[in-house]
Amino acid sequence: MVEIKEIEKSFGRLNVLKGVSVSIPSGKVVAVLGPNGSGKTTLIKCILGLVIPDSGNIIIGNDNVKNSWSYRKNIGYLPQIARFPENLTVNELFRMIQDLRKGYANIAEAERCKEELVSVFNIQSFLNKHLRSLSGGTRQKVNVILSLMFDPDLFIFDEPTVGLDPISCVRFKENILKQKEKGKTIVLTTHILSEVDEMADEIIFLLEGKIYYKGSPDELKLQQQEATLERAIARLLEKNDNKINNQLPGKNN
Repeated sequence: MVEIKEIEKSFGRLNVLKGVSVSIPSGKVVAVLGPNGSGKTTLIKCILGLVIPDSGNIIIGNDNVKNSWSYRKNIGYLPQIARFPENLTVNELFRMIQDLRKGYANIAEAERCKEELVSVFNIQSFLNKHLRSLSGGTRQKVNVILSLMFDPDLFIFDEPTVGLDPISCVRFKENILKQKEKGKTIVLTTHILSEVDEMADEIIFLLEGKIYYKGSPDELKLQQQEATLERAIARLLEKNDNKINNQLPGKNN
């Protein structure tokens, strides 16, 4: 479980997160959504320890992430754009990451899991190819395997299916649901709302640095009286725009 308590974060005069508090339970898939500039990337980076909040606390399991790093060993992270040395082969990259995680993971189990995922995502023929020679879709498959192979308690996926072919998308979603059944915590961000509707148990919708909605996709559709999640979110944003416009000087409130 991840507990986020009154997180504030500013960059200069820009107040990005404004007292965000939320619980992300184990055994659930939670989608963090919001328009550009809403604060979702900053929130994810705070959880990862890549951005230090100005105030507030983040508790992962029993660990307060403030002034700590050891909790990261139990995170599988898939960034939107992962960059590795281009001269490495895929196998060399796998070995490098395994070496980095020695002492923090069961390497034998990680190797077994990697072999299984290599087969699932059908990249056997690319293992001895250099990263610079791979297509974007194949690179994304490699990145997905790296995020899954150490069997962490918390997964964070940033636009995980971008570049994946339809078969790989299906296999990724199946794997995520297996992780959920094992009681893992899964946090994802995506602009593909059909995936949210398909996989997510809960949505955390951020707007202007605050949580604007928290609940299930079905609850949001019912609340906004829309048949699809895309239309429900559009309606949610329209209502916020109207609220702001009505508060402008010269408007009748």
